Amino acid sequence: MIEYLIFAVFAGLLLHGIHRKAIARVQGRPGPPVWQEILHVLKFSFKETWVPATASETLFVAVVLIAIAVWSTALFILVTGGSLLLLFAVYMLHKIVEHGLGLSSGSPYGKFGAIRSVMSAASEIPLFATIAAVYLVTGSLMISDIQTWQAAHGPLLLAAPPAAAALYIVVLAKMHYSPFAVIESKEIVSGNVTEHFGVWRAGLEAAFALKTFVLLYAFILIFLAPMPLLLAAVTMVLLLLSLSFICALTPMLSPFDTVTIQIGVAGLIVVYVLLAGVIP
Repeated sequence: MIEYLIFAVFAGLLLHGIHRKAIARVQGRPGPPVWQEILHVLKFSFKETWVPATASETLFVAVVLIAIAVWSTALFILVTGGSLLLLFAVYMLHKIVEHGLGLSSGSPYGKFGAIRSVMSAASEIPLFATIAAVYLVTGSLMISDIQTWQAAHGPLLLAAPPAAAALYIVVLAKMHYSPFAVIESKEIVSGNVTEHFGVWRAGLEAAFALKTFVLLYAFILIFLAPMPLLLAAVTMVLLLLSLSFICALTPMLSPFDTVTIQIGVAGLIVVYVLLAGVIP
């Protein structure tokens, strides 16, 4: 499992680099090299590490370890074809990380980020609708069973496109520079990670890289069926580029607008399920 973890971290960091490069190109800027995020993690790993005097030292450090543990667990569930419900439950634990990061430092910018993380909890609402739609179509919430269903019936994307769209928005909401990323808006500096530096920041960047890899790969496995590693890598990059294009052209939404849109998406899926006659 450790080899999967190392690969996922480096692949996720590279995906972050591609994301930044694509956004810059769309906006007419040269942008950083695609390996810049890997260099950032190495840089932070060797910089001086401290805990702010205003911080809760235990929470300040523990939240970094929790972030790594959360996404390492999510990767394990994904690789072993475990429960989709459990995968999304682990995903929702990330909200603890977002909230704890902001509260632990004592920084006013971090606290604003923590408050916005609570408001952005609406990003989890489409998950429940997605889970319901996937279960009602395939009859199972095991990722391995969903892949078996797709082998017999074709990509789930074609059978339940609104559910795929909902998960796509969930992934978009967790991307850097996303229009839904209100917790890292520039008016609050770096939001809930403003005060984390040194090895703590390196750990967070590794955890966030795992998050991106897991979410993109989960979308592929759930809605596009399993595929060879090389094809999966190409598909992940194409999926990422579509997200980057949206991030590059869409301004940051207000917290109210993010909640409204995400609740609206969940409502549309419920209507779709009812109109499609999936529910007897």
